[in-house]
Amino acid sequence: MRHSMNTIPFYLSSEQPCDYLPNRQAQSLFVAPDTPLTVTLYSRLLAHGFRRSGGIVYQPHCSRCAGCVPIRIPVDRFEASRIQRRTLRRNSDLCIIAKPAEFDEEHYALYMRYLRARHPEGQMVHSSPEDYIHFLTSRWCTTVFYEFRLKGSLVALAVVDHLEHALSAVYTAFEPSAAARSLGAYAVLWQIHHAKKLGMRWLYLGFWIHSCRKMAYKNHFRPLEAYLNGRWRIFEKGENMV
Repeated sequence: MRHSMNTIPFYLSSEQPCDYLPNRQAQSLFVAPDTPLTVTLYSRLLAHGFRRSGGIVYQPHCSRCAGCVPIRIPVDRFEASRIQRRTLRRNSDLCIIAKPAEFDEEHYALYMRYLRARHPEGQMVHSSPEDYIHFLTSRWCTTVFYEFRLKGSLVALAVVDHLEHALSAVYTAFEPSAAARSLGAYAVLWQIHHAKKLGMRWLYLGFWIHSCRKMAYKNHFRPLEAYLNGRWRIFEKGENMV
């Protein structure tokens, strides 16, 4: 069945404590789980500010807060900063290998080391192998696991959805002991380059929240587009969308 945005069934979650902003309540608008999703339909939803977690497609929909802003990079217009050019040079010795979106013990071990070092307070640090693969993959989306290797050793893993006209950065994990390489930033820079090479128009980076320190890195990629009031527009540096 072919769906338009007007015929997709949605449901609204109940309120729960926000994972990103203290003392706030959060709600999400979900695509009904029995909707027959495809890459084409998800590409359309992504362009309307949605995002996936596993096979669940959602959008923050809080009644008293608009802090979560969908963002994307127009790859043809991207210009690396001096710091980003230095990051590219620092990591020019890495080998990037595309792998199928399936469970791999080495990938999972890196993911868990990353979570324990960078997000020790979060619930994801208790992820089982089943939780891990369920979070990163779906049965209907074209997803690739990109390995970043240094002299054969896995130092980063970028999970990327291949969509119509765009790539979407699902998640990146990197070796905590290699933090000096700025591997998270490098993974985004590499995805921008890869999207351009594939003839894509955008790289989607999910949501940005002005008051969330963990999302601050997204603000350094310019130009950046934000989805506000039903349309995409250039998001100026230093602008507060809340």
